[in-house]
This record gives sequence, structure tokens and C-alpha cells, in this order.
Amino acid sequence: MTQWVYQFGGEKTEGKADMRNLLGGKGANLAEMASLGLPVPPGFTITTEVCTAFYENNKDYPKELKGQVAEALKSIEKATGMVFGDPANPLLVSVRSGARVSMPGMMDTVLNLGLNDETVKGLAEKSGDERFAWDSYRRFMTMYGDVVLGLEHHDFEDILDQHKRDMDITEDTDVTADGWKTVVERFKEMAQRELGKPFPMDPEEQLWGAIGAVFSSWMVPRAITYRQIHDIPEDWGTAVNVQSMVFGNMGDDCATGVAFTRDPSNGENYFYGEYLVNAQGEDVVAGIRTPQSLTIHGKEKEGSSLPAMEEVMPDVFKQLDDVRTKLETHYRDMQDIEFTVQQGKLYMLQTRNGKRTAAAALKIAVDMVHENLITKEQALLRIEPQALDQLLHPTLDPMAHKQIIAKGLPASPGAASGIVVFSADEAEARAKDGEKVMLCRIETSPEDIHGMHAAAGILTTRGGMTSHAAVVARGMGRACVAGCGAITIDYKSNAMIVQGAEIKAGDIITIDGSTGEVMLGEVATIEPELSGDFAEVMSWADETRRMKVRTNAETPLDSKTARHFGAEGIGLCRTEHMFFDADRIQHVREMIFATSAPYRREAVEKLLPAQRGDFVELFKIMEGLPVTVRLLDPPLHEFMPHEQKDIDTFTKAAGFEEDKVRARLAELAESNPMLGHRGCRLGISYPEIYEMQARAIFEAAIETSVTPEIMIPLVGTARELEILKELVDETAQAVFKEKGKSVDYIVGTMIELPRAALAADKIAEHAEFFSFGTNDLTQTALGMSRDDAGKFLPDYVAQGIYDKDPFTSLDTEGVGQLIEIAVERGQDARSDIKLGICGEHGGDPASIMFCEQVGLDYVSCSPYRVPIARLAAAQAALKLGKPEAADIKKAA
Repeated sequence: MTQWVYQFGGEKTEGKADMRNLLGGKGANLAEMASLGLPVPPGFTITTEVCTAFYENNKDYPKELKGQVAEALKSIEKATGMVFGDPANPLLVSVRSGARVSMPGMMDTVLNLGLNDETVKGLAEKSGDERFAWDSYRRFMTMYGDVVLGLEHHDFEDILDQHKRDMDITEDTDVTADGWKTVVERFKEMAQRELGKPFPMDPEEQLWGAIGAVFSSWMVPRAITYRQIHDIPEDWGTAVNVQSMVFGNMGDDCATGVAFTRDPSNGENYFYGEYLVNAQGEDVVAGIRTPQSLTIHGKEKEGSSLPAMEEVMPDVFKQLDDVRTKLETHYRDMQDIEFTVQQGKLYMLQTRNGKRTAAAALKIAVDMVHENLITKEQALLRIEPQALDQLLHPTLDPMAHKQIIAKGLPASPGAASGIVVFSADEAEARAKDGEKVMLCRIETSPEDIHGMHAAAGILTTRGGMTSHAAVVARGMGRACVAGCGAITIDYKSNAMIVQGAEIKAGDIITIDGSTGEVMLGEVATIEPELSGDFAEVMSWADETRRMKVRTNAETPLDSKTARHFGAEGIGLCRTEHMFFDADRIQHVREMIFATSAPYRREAVEKLLPAQRGDFVELFKIMEGLPVTVRLLDPPLHEFMPHEQKDIDTFTKAAGFEEDKVRARLAELAESNPMLGHRGCRLGISYPEIYEMQARAIFEAAIETSVTPEIMIPLVGTARELEILKELVDETAQAVFKEKGKSVDYIVGTMIELPRAALAADKIAEHAEFFSFGTNDLTQTALGMSRDDAGKFLPDYVAQGIYDKDPFTSLDTEGVGQLIEIAVERGQDARSDIKLGICGEHGGDPASIMFCEQVGLDYVSCSPYRVPIARLAAAQAALKLGKPEAADIKKAA
């Protein structure tokens, strides 16, 4: 007799991992996990051969199947001590598909099967939680009605939404036990009305209805489309897995989650995933609630304020983390796992080789040094740092204008632009006509698979990092932003609303799946995000280099991006960029127009809370890494209104007369503003500005317990720095006294004027660090405006006057000599002075080589050049034979 059913997890386990062709991937791996001693709820698998027979015999089953299913069901009953259909002690099961290769979300699942009007009472009595039991019942009715009976899912949702409106509540968790009873009754009434017969109450009928639905789902359009896209043969069929239910929604000691043993987007080796307390599995992927990160690292990486499982359930998390290690070691591949925690006990529901992006799937080339083809040293030295761009995922050009309208979760990396469509059918149709489309959905479902495949990118307003949209997009290599709650989609009007503006079908938007940003219009893209196969090169570079690599950043997005790329702090935070926010510029302008210190102080104090908040956010993102904050630098005219409409807006808001405004504008006008009233000169004239900024920095530092580095710009004399350092120190002491707490800090300056370089010994008496601002130092040393030099520098490079554009690669003969002088004289005056560079040259490999030669401690560059700087610094250390690089040479 043919064996059609294989048991797992109970008294006996009959399958194993290499039987996936027969048991499907899910069934084979459930059996394998059970054999490994992992906590797998008992169940059984109906083989893929039954699926083949099902279609070959007009959807009839092999005659022996019912008996084998009944026998396997009795084994589950024996293992669990529960009885299927028993009103007092009911066994409930899940029914899931399981093809030999993963097809996430393409086929059907039913949970909580076995519930009816009688068994729900037994579940309530046994669990001691009536609300949980009736919540489970309504979930079962929704899934079974949709999957098996063909009722519309939204009809169930409409009933639930109406009940919540009637009760004046918004969350499912607010529905009471009596509320769920009411909802269940309305579900049954709807089913009777739509089907002309009652909702099935016989557990046996429910079971076979679900089994048939899963087999039938092998041939639904979405599954056919998925198979065609991924070249999966139709005759493989699917298995069906019937497994005893464990509940993640019985209380706060219960949870459910989806995880990957490594990050499926980039291959990073950390426990990547999401979970929800007091929830069932579909809640995590359906976007009904906002999922939470498993780990603290993941939470911080996502910038989430929701507690990680590592924090909420540390003991269970440790068990799960051990399972992660065991599974990855056993399978020797990244695993995609599903789990449930019931009353503090962990259960494993699935493992499979995880879907991942192409970058994450690439074997790390340098890891193949294990083949002894090349050494670590050779691997580092043979890679051109600038060539890294060729190994990066498409992402947005950081120099391009971006009108960011919302931010969601970075669900699948890459950037894409396209015309907005709201249905999968339209996405497919318009893509066939050669248009790039952006599929925008409240949440995607398996029915959207054809549109997702056709789209350039996917945007959802619900769902998390392991939602259907996220998993499928990563597998397809599509950029995806998920869970963008700031956007409201209205399918009826074929439009979506964000920040009060309407975006209609046919409009163009851009998404960045690496940051979660959504932008209006089309934004230019470049190849900036590291792919997985360069990660190991970076680790070797980090082991080898002497210099640290920081970033130039002042926004949370840039700071997080830089951290992702390996920045070891912020070397230049330009505070003026924070003042251009629409909500702040009015106060800045009022400060500029103030004619006395008291009025200026009143105006700048309005900026204090926002400025402090900026620093708190940055300090938290950098998590204790050094942050160098440059106080206000640009000339005041940059903040002033110049267009008539802007002047009108300002005068109206400030209550000024226009003629006075224009008079003040005339007073502020400068012939050469870049060499005018800017930098520390503003601090000397208007100390209230620097005092406010220093206060904001110290208050934020106290709140976040960091050691800030405060940088005074455009210093040319020691006395300038002395005066302003006294101001900073006095402000620090005032804040420390008010708060009853102090933090360490250091004060330094930018060396960006030739005089400062030459007088470095005097300046170092007051400066604890120098940061070379090579953008302005190049301008002032060469007597060239970087804004205008582009008109003639190509001729200079072409004729060999300069080897390279000196604003791109450091002029070592001229500007470099000033840096060397400053380093030498600064160290003579203060032996422990910290030395860095924060101009654009900090990301140029040739300039980094020079920085290594003169002994700088760090380079700082734009976020997208951090990887280039890391590798270039390692190469410089190797080529110049620094002691720190000796070990790698010996190993080689």
C-alpha cells in the first residue's frame, strides 16, 4: 500500500530533509527539525503525490488517504492529549501548503481549524480566556470562509470594522469576548446569505474542505504566475501539512514571528526578523499590527521605538537564537523560520532556505580566500576603491533633489521610480506597454503576484519587514517600501493622500527600498549601496587600517545610512542645514533682523528645542560614537528671503514693514560673502547664536550620555578660538549646574585658512582637535572659488597644470604642505591633539593616502563614500607599512 501520509513531531517522525520532493519543503523540514530535537508541534504531511493524483483523477483522492489521515490524526491526539472535535478538550489544527520549493504566500493556509459553536466553549474553558477563544474562532471563520468557501475577505473585514465603529474602538485588541461573539454571529449570517447554507460546523468536514482548498490553490492564477516567473514545473505539486495548533494570541506571554537567520536583504549576519506579542502568524505578515524587531540591534537599525523580543522575552529569545544557530549550522544556509511562543514555550513551525536578494545570495568572493587562491592582503590591494560603485545596488543619487513625502520600512533594497498604479492588473497591463510602474497597495496579497512582478517598485501602507510584500519583493529583486502609514490609499478614488496632498494614478513617485523613503517625482539613481559580496573585504579593511572613518552628516537619514556603511562617528555635522527647515527659518530670519542682543537672544531661544531635538536624535543614532558638531558657519545672507513672495511671507509673519526688511537686506549684502561675515566671525559678533547651539548640544549630550566634539569654524587667529571656547565652556558649566549632571566634551576648530595652518601652534593651545576643512582650505590656498573654478579647471587638468581637479583630489604640493605644517606645529604645542579631515577629500583614495602619510587620526566623508574610504585607508596602511598592518602581511 502506498504511504500517502508521513507523521512528524509526535511519537514518531517519518520524514527527513532530503524528502522534499515527496513531502514538500515545509513537511520535509518540519520532520528534520523534529529529528533534531527541536520543539515542533506534532502533525502530518500529505505528500505531493496526492496532489498529482488529485488532478489526474478529477480532484478525487486515493482511496487509502482518508484512513491514513485518520490514523495520523489519532497520533496527534495522543501526543497532545486533546481530541479533534471534542467539545470539552478540542484539538485544533492548521492546514498549510508546502511545495518542494518555497512559494511564499502563493497557496492557501487555514488556522484554528476544528472550532465551531461547541468547541469554542471548550477552548474558552480550557484556556481560561473566553476572549481568546472567540477571537480564534472569528479568525478561523475569516480564513476558512475566504480560502475554502470562496467568500470575499473584505466582507468579513467590513463586519469587523462596522462593529468597531459601533463600539467606538479602533483596534482589534479592544474587542471584548462579547464583541467577538457578536462578530461571529454576523459572520455566520453573512455566510448563510451568500452561500445559501450554514457555515460548516463539523470539524471533519472543515478538515477535508481545507485539504481540498490547499491542493486546489496549486492551480490558482497567482500560483501559476509565480511558477512561470521562477521556472517551477507544474507537475511538482504541493504537499499539505496538518499540524496541531499552538497559540501566540493567548496573552502577553505568547507571541508569533517570522525570522531569517541572516538579513535577507544584504546577507548581514544578525538575527533578522519580526514578532508580535499576543498575536497569530497572519498578523505579522498581513500588516494588521506593526511588527516589532526580534533583536535590539534590529530595532536600533530600523530606528524603531517598539521593544525587541530580546528585551521583552529574553529567555525565549535565547532559545530561539540557539535554534537559529543550530538550524544554520545544520542546513549550512540562511534559514527563513516561523515560530510561535505559547505561554512562554517556544515552538518551531517552519524552516526553509530563505529567499534573499541577489546581493545577499552572492558568495562572498573574498571568503573564497579559503580556496587559497589569494591572500587577504592581495584581496585588499587588488580592488580599486573607486570601483566599489560597480558592486553596489541601485539607489538614489545623494546629490539629486529629493522631495520626500513619507517614510516607511526599508523592506527590499534598491531605488525605483514609476507611475502610480493601484491594482496588480493595471501594473501588468501598463508594464506590457513599456511603462515603469509603481504598485501602490494598502497591503499586497498573493493575488497581486503578477503586478508585483511587472512593477519597478512596490509601496504598501501596511505590513512589516517580513510582510508578503517584503518577502516577495526581496525574492524578485524589486525595491519595496512597506508599512508607510503616513500615506492613505483610497482605491475608490484611485488616489492616495500624504501630507494633505493627493497623488493620483498616473503621477510619478520614487521609492528607496534601502531607506524607506517615498519621494514625489522621478529621482536620479546611482549604484551606491554595498552588495553582500564586499562585506568581508570591508571587515579585512577595518582590521588593517589605522585611521578611523567618520561621516559628514546632519540628518537622521544620512547618519543612519553612514552607520549602515560602517561610519565610526560623525566628523562634520553642519548645523546650518538644520535651520533651513520651513518651521525654523522664520525664527532664524527674525534673529538676523534683531537690532540688539536681547531681541536676538529671544529669537534664537525659539530655535533651542528643535536644535536640541536634532542633536538628541543624531547622538542616539550614533550610539556613543564621536560626533563633531560644527557651529553655525555660512554668511547670514544665505538664510534671508530674496524673492518677493518670500519677503511678503516673512514680513507678514514677523510684523515688519517691507522697507525695513529691504534696508536690512542691503546692510547684510556682501561683495564676497564666502570670505565675509561668517564662521567664528558670526560668533564673535553675535555670541547668542553660538551660546544657544552649545546649550542645545550639552542638553542633548546629557540626555544621551555622549561625548560631543564642538568645532568652531573659520578660525584664523588663536584669540578668536580663545574667546569662543570660553563661551562654550561657560555655557557647558551653566547647563551642567542646571541639570545636576555633566558630560565630557572637547572643543576644537576647523583648519580652513592658510593663516590658521601657519599659526597652528598658537591655535592648538586652545584646541583639543583640528579638523581640516579642505573644501575652504583649497579655495583660500589656491585663490579659487569652487563654485566658479569649474569653468577653467578642465583646461588646467588637460594641460597638466594640476594632475586632478584640486577640489576632488587634494593638491598635496600646495594645500598638502599647509596640512603638514599644521599637523607638525599642532602636535608640538599639544601632543595628544586629535587630527582629522572633513572636506570632500575625505572620500578620495589619493587624498586618503596623503592623510595616512601625515598621520591624521581619521577621515570624514559623505555617507555614500564611507566604504570607499574604509578600503582606501586599509590600502594606505598596507602600502606605507604601518605597524597595525603588519599582522595581515605576516598572515599572507
